Amino acid sequence: MNERIRARELRVIDEQGNQLGVMTYFDAMKAARDAGLDLVEISPNAVPPVCKITDFGKYLYEQNKKAHETRKHQKGTQIKEVKFRPSTAEHDFQVRKNQIIEFLGKGYKVKAMVFHRGREMAHQDVGRAKMTRLLKEVEDHALVEFGPRMEANILLALLAPKKGAVASRPALAAGQA
Repeated sequence: MNERIRARELRVIDEQGNQLGVMTYFDAMKAARDAGLDLVEISPNAVPPVCKITDFGKYLYEQNKKAHETRKHQKGTQIKEVKFRPSTAEHDFQVRKNQIIEFLGKGYKVKAMVFHRGREMAHQDVGRAKMTRLLKEVEDHALVEFGPRMEANILLALLAPKKGAVASRPALAAGQA
């Protein structure tokens, strides 16, 4: 901006976006001062560098606005967590399994966790059987990124959505509507 520009020749654009052509640094600064604005380096790597005559505060505002718009349209990967216990009842297991399928259908990654507490650590095979069953039941909807491994007292697996998997909830039994 202004005095920080080191190039001898610059391609200059005015505040309306019209090209003023290639000028020396001093001519470009004189044009900017006559307009009561700043000389802002837009593209320093171009030959010759491109500068625009504009209000620097307005330029920063527009840059922040553009950056915000690009971030808004990017999809960040979120991980949903679903927790089980070795003693999780059948109905609760089915509800959590359906939640996992729903999350995968919406494009989220899911971390399925089986927590062991106290004496349950002595019977890790029960938790591992529950995790194996879960992975088998959601295999149509999920790719196992890493799976089942123990970290301290938690057995976990990371599931990613399968490409082309159906994004609907599991169908109800024939008699229920």
